[in-house]
Amino acid sequence: MSSNAYELVIFGGNAGGLSVAVSMQEAGLEQVRILEPSSAVAFPELVGEHQLDVGYGETVQSIAIAAPSETNSDGAASGSDLIVTTQRHAYRTRAVVIAQRGDNPDWRPPIAARIGERILIDQIPTTAVDEDVLVIGHTDHAVEIASALATAGAGVVLAGGGMNPALMSPAGESWLRRLERERRATLLYRSIPDQVDEVDGYPMAFFSDRRTPDLQFDHVVFASERTILQPEEVGATQDALASGRVFFIGDVDLAAEGLAVAPGWDIARVVAQVFPQVELVEPPSAAERRRGFTGAIEELCAENYNATITHFEPTHSDLWVLRVRPDRGEISHLPGQYASLGLGYWEARIDDAEDPRLDEQWEKLVRRSYSISSRMFDEYGYLSGEEGVEELEFYIVLVPPTEDNVPGLTPRLALKRPGDRIYLGPKVAGRYTLAAVTDPLSTVLFFSTGTGEAPHNAMVVELLRKGHRGPILSAVSVREWADLGYLKQHRELEERYSNYHYLPMPTREADVPKRYIQSLITEGTLTTEYGITLDPETTNVYLCGNPSMIGLPEEVDGVEVFPETTGVVELLAAKGSLIDHRKQRGNLHFEEYW
Repeated sequence: MSSNAYELVIFGGNAGGLSVAVSMQEAGLEQVRILEPSSAVAFPELVGEHQLDVGYGETVQSIAIAAPSETNSDGAASGSDLIVTTQRHAYRTRAVVIAQRGDNPDWRPPIAARIGERILIDQIPTTAVDEDVLVIGHTDHAVEIASALATAGAGVVLAGGGMNPALMSPAGESWLRRLERERRATLLYRSIPDQVDEVDGYPMAFFSDRRTPDLQFDHVVFASERTILQPEEVGATQDALASGRVFFIGDVDLAAEGLAVAPGWDIARVVAQVFPQVELVEPPSAAERRRGFTGAIEELCAENYNATITHFEPTHSDLWVLRVRPDRGEISHLPGQYASLGLGYWEARIDDAEDPRLDEQWEKLVRRSYSISSRMFDEYGYLSGEEGVEELEFYIVLVPPTEDNVPGLTPRLALKRPGDRIYLGPKVAGRYTLAAVTDPLSTVLFFSTGTGEAPHNAMVVELLRKGHRGPILSAVSVREWADLGYLKQHRELEERYSNYHYLPMPTREADVPKRYIQSLITEGTLTTEYGITLDPETTNVYLCGNPSMIGLPEEVDGVEVFPETTGVVELLAAKGSLIDHRKQRGNLHFEEYW
């Protein structure tokens, strides 16, 4: 068996092992070897980028003190060196890091789920190409699984409720940013589903957090919390452990057992003590990067932004239509769906409000999901379609700060202009679509408040473009005429299509009677002015905007209780309409994102 001399041998090409290898090489350690038992490390691109030395298909069988007759790299005897033996080679080294993790037989998913063919633990589905996969987990291991799925061509959502990138290994944290920047994964830092169950043969993730609607996937993968390998699993002798040069990446509580243990990147600090010649480069803190300011901001923008604002047209100072073009990735979507936008907390605000915990969050992105709107007409005057579209349009209002809420995104977005960079989430999603409209002669009603008409703009165009012949009406409640960013386009549609009606309802104009969306139903306006009957069998109603306008009931002791303010849902339910949700098909559809 051949023998090789290295300064440091790392067992495990996972996020932790890669982090130590990169950190130690950058600190000046020249001979570092990674032993990876499989055929690939967690993030293969890092091997070429950092010229890492990797031995694939090698498993550590023993770690022992080198015999006195064995010599170090200078030809002198060194009893403190270690011999690491695999099934292929023997390595003499000054120190060993055990980054490889083991299965935890006692680990169970944190939520209710029936493990099976489509709901898995730590497994990559055999068919991942073009499939939607939810990964649930908050550790480096979850990032490793998400990366493997993205590389395999899956559409990945990582639900990492409680995930703190600052506590991850540098390789895991930087890869997380790369997955976002390259639009290869959607990250939910604060959300995990309450339950995963199969609906119509596919996993459905149920979220109680209103920011995250229930989503259906082809597969769900739970990323378990791994355990450190025990000394006997790598054949470490007591003498080798007593040398203080065998280190384990894991929970610091395990140090009580006499092992040299440290979590994540902290292990590099411990290992560096073995090599007085190296100068470990500590990652800068958020405060340090903030003090660097200009350079730090440029670096953060390059790390996080993946799209360009191509169009920014103010309807007025607090209301804008903007378009965003991604650097890469698909933007195909169904009318009515949404995507997420984000800007860094390091960006300037248009107001004087102070973000809570800004020092802690300064390097992070503030994200929000917005329904995708539509320009309605292309440059030639035809109805716009998805074909050839390279950008997404959004309709956004500035949210002012209050005592209870300091918005993070729109006060920063207000300062942007065409050509500026922004973050665009990779997953265009949502169940608020026209799937229920199957009869071209049926009636379709769109009720919204403010920018809630954004998804309706796209849906109206889709219906007309596909030749829908039944009545279509879009009513929107706003404060003033100036709050109607698409009025001209809607009037053009009315002139072209006799079955389409646009009903703007300003509530603070002196020359317009004050009416709300609910009035269209209680006063019979739809029938008397537009000849529309509210027959649940032939009418689909879409609702997006102020929750008071929608008026969804809550279940109390098994009984649905409507809110104190009467909304559209209660009025139409009294006429026989049903709410459309996962357990019951109905003709009342509502958007959860607003």
